[in-house]
Amino acid sequence: MSANLYDLLAGGFPADRSKPCFILSDGSEVSYGELERQTGLVAGRLVADGVKPGDRVAMQVEKNVEAVVIYLATLKAGAVFLPLNSAYTASEVEYFIGDAEPVVFITDAVGFVRESEEAAPLEAAVARGADDLASLIYTSGTTGRSKGAMLTHGNLAANAVALHEIWGFTPKDVLLHALPIFHVHGLFVAMHCAFLSGCPMVWLPKFVDADVLAGLKRATVMMGVPTFYTRLLANPGFTREVADRVRVFISGSAPLLPTTFAEFEERTGQRILERYGMSEAVIITSNPLDGERIAGSVGYPLPGVDLRIGGGEETGVIEIRGPSVFGGYWRMPEKNKEEFRDGYFITGDVGRRDADGRVWISGRAKDLIISGGYNVYPKEIELILDEMPDVVESAVIGLPHPDFGEGVCAVVIGKGNEAAMIAECRKQLAAFKTPKRILFVDELPRNAMGKVQKNLLRQMHAGLFGKG
Repeated sequence: MSANLYDLLAGGFPADRSKPCFILSDGSEVSYGELERQTGLVAGRLVADGVKPGDRVAMQVEKNVEAVVIYLATLKAGAVFLPLNSAYTASEVEYFIGDAEPVVFITDAVGFVRESEEAAPLEAAVARGADDLASLIYTSGTTGRSKGAMLTHGNLAANAVALHEIWGFTPKDVLLHALPIFHVHGLFVAMHCAFLSGCPMVWLPKFVDADVLAGLKRATVMMGVPTFYTRLLANPGFTREVADRVRVFISGSAPLLPTTFAEFEERTGQRILERYGMSEAVIITSNPLDGERIAGSVGYPLPGVDLRIGGGEETGVIEIRGPSVFGGYWRMPEKNKEEFRDGYFITGDVGRRDADGRVWISGRAKDLIISGGYNVYPKEIELILDEMPDVVESAVIGLPHPDFGEGVCAVVIGKGNEAAMIAECRKQLAAFKTPKRILFVDELPRNAMGKVQKNLLRQMHAGLFGKG
């Protein structure tokens, strides 16, 4: 029996294929039947053009329905989908193309789908095994060159089924989708839940306040990154009444500040459901749909996910194994030997589990600061800074220091008195954890999913304490 992910997703489409799949911002709709029809045509074209099972199909386009058609058609044809951020430069794309060696590279999704109208449709999905590659997702490459995470049909199927169940999706749902689709969040997490439910999506090319507020009048579920929620809270039009129809707001891809969590609950009466994931395993943990959601915690491991803290310490690097965990990085056998231990993938994220089993993330292992021989976890300091008046958000980094190896530095969006803030930190922290400097900025560098790029901050301020 074939394990092609396309068959699983299409199996969730509504029996009445005339029901809407995409609700566009102009009010028009695209039905599940039309999505299925176009997918068959594009899949037929790919096969006719010589695309074989396992071949890579790369795509770098703006978000639209046609891009989704190409994704599903690639799965149906048995090929491997490689989405690329539309913001990548030509030199960046050159690296990805050279590394993945796709047989097709699509830069115009609308044109590609239109040109496929004359193709003979592929009626049945090409048979694939659970361990066959379905997608290649390149990591952000904050250190060294980007790595291609190899996600199989089985990986993506297991995660989709688990999320569909624990988040309680039904055909009555309407998902507000304003995420990009070159990343696992928008491409897999959000869309797979909708497809398995056969429910419609309010389909927005990007986050625009007016469009999102209008979409919330129809939506029952919203998935977003933390900046989506801070932008909503900054808009006086986002009221409790606007949020009332939505049964759950889900956040991920970057840490949600406890202050945002608290302000959102005060405004709407609802607690955001925060979860934790990564390209290499899609979603790993989630706060409960029914049950206590706690600010700062990313909840419990998904069913089937085995999570442990490496090193046997209370706080350490999170290691995981399970059906959704990828098999390794594309063409990097030596790297794969380093990244796995006893069958567990070493995530690089530092965290702990409390007595209740909840997971709390402290940050990335590469962001760990060693100052004077002592380990300093940035999250502990950021939580204190973020509670201070006039601080919007903070990012704590280690910079070369002539005496301590690394000196603790906080980069803060907001304003305040540096000396007074350092003194306040000292009341709550050991001296070696207390920031030696606090820098004030208008914004922090972020990647496309809203994560603060601390590597760039370290580069920008490397000489603050001298040569080290």
